[in-house]
Amino acid sequence: MPKEKILIVDDEEDILTLLEYNLQKEGHRTVGVKTGEAALQLAEEENPDLIILDLMLPEIDGLEVCRILKSNEKTSGIPIIMLTAKGEEADIVVGLEIGADDYVTKPFSPRVLSARVRALLRRKTTKAVTEEIIRVENLIIDTGKHLVTVEGSSVSLTSTEFNLLRFLAQHRGKVFTRNQLLDNVWKDETFVIDRTVDVHIRSLRKKLDTGADLIETVRGVGYRLRG
Repeated sequence: MPKEKILIVDDEEDILTLLEYNLQKEGHRTVGVKTGEAALQLAEEENPDLIILDLMLPEIDGLEVCRILKSNEKTSGIPIIMLTAKGEEADIVVGLEIGADDYVTKPFSPRVLSARVRALLRRKTTKAVTEEIIRVENLIIDTGKHLVTVEGSSVSLTSTEFNLLRFLAQHRGKVFTRNQLLDNVWKDETFVIDRTVDVHIRSLRKKLDTGADLIETVRGVGYRLRG
């Protein structure tokens, strides 16, 4: 059975070597590059299963690379782990807002990063128990095709955004706290913060445009999808 292909983008040779060694030891195939330009080219050509992307890159930085990848229909569904020396919450929020699926700060434990990789790959490959089409007013979610439309127009979502929207839609009308959403959508990913939910909700509302008001905030409790 072919192993998942992981694209690693970091301009530090020792980091590239360390990541490739540890991920290959776990059976993954890896491709390592040092620039944003090479990352964008290989992401389209190789269609990797996951990308580990350093924030501080020469010329095109990691944030811009992430923005481009997530705005491209061909690469928008590829999970991205941002890798950076910056650990401030503001930097984490920026990474999540532009579509990154996870965030790891340097210095990092290879075992922790490997656990994050496994969790994202597992989430990417896990399919809905029953493929269904969910309709809520002007919003349609096709779980089998991983497709979301609002008033007939396709909406490009990250894998995490799609899973969050699908979960809310499958339980529409019910209010969930941030912790409940973390438990049900992020599941065993223990390295996330409460703010993660708010960032993804804000991003979903922006992308849903005319369907944004379907996601309701219940003050002091959490979120629900109107239904």
